[in-house]
Amino acid sequence: MPPRKPPTARQCRLGAELRKMREHAGLTPTEAAALLGTDRTTISNTESGRFGVSGARVRTWAGHYACSDAAYVDALADMAEERIKGWWEDYRGELSGSALDLAELEHHAVGFRSVQIMHMPGLLQTEDYARAVYAEALPAPTPASLRRRLSHRLRRRDVLDRPDPPTCTFLIHEAALRMQYGGRKVAAGQLDHLLKESERDNVTVRVIPFTVGGFPNAGSSTHYVYGPVPQLDTVQTDTQTGSGFVDAEARLQVFRAVLDRTEGRSLDPQSSRDFIKEVAGQA
Repeated sequence: MPPRKPPTARQCRLGAELRKMREHAGLTPTEAAALLGTDRTTISNTESGRFGVSGARVRTWAGHYACSDAAYVDALADMAEERIKGWWEDYRGELSGSALDLAELEHHAVGFRSVQIMHMPGLLQTEDYARAVYAEALPAPTPASLRRRLSHRLRRRDVLDRPDPPTCTFLIHEAALRMQYGGRKVAAGQLDHLLKESERDNVTVRVIPFTVGGFPNAGSSTHYVYGPVPQLDTVQTDTQTGSGFVDAEARLQVFRAVLDRTEGRSLDPQSSRDFIKEVAGQA
């Protein structure tokens, strides 16, 4: 038998939500299995994302678990019924699993709110800017790897052009605006692209100027992805070794508060565009 493909972050999330639902009902895996007419192994494998589950079964389990949140159950059932092979699967085996998981997460999102300190948001990067950022990676990517990373990065941007695009707010620190990845010409092109993207109906760009001083979580970037219901929101964070994902409700509440305060200290959209034009004129 060929080895089973590891579950994606989205599959693991569905399983984790079913586990939370069971635990909220006060049931052990053995008790739940008896109630649902299955076995403990099936419960365990489903909750870990190793086994798939149908939307109908999600609804059955939710009923037995006495979950009365209809919108939440509907969202989980929709997750279970998805059988698409997303474009990101073309990169499996070439890019990290976290890169693929992020693309899948963005594909299903209803909105984003992002704070970027030293780089432009990935969804708003030009090809030349992204190439310059990847050139700073250690170890340096091979030419073939660089081409695939760039291809993946640029395809992620397509989510902004779909018929029902996510509503996005990008909070960008002045430091990111002034970092000249790739030199002055590339930086100027990136700022021009940022201004054009900020004119989209579904995109809001707000600048955090140096003059505001400190703000929460100033040392790291944050990508908050809104799911169809608040329980399915996810935060993606970047580290030197890859992306991490956070979905525990207590931590999501902290990130929401951080983003609220940070956004409150940023310039309004029009003032932000004026600020970007000023920086572009100095580039």
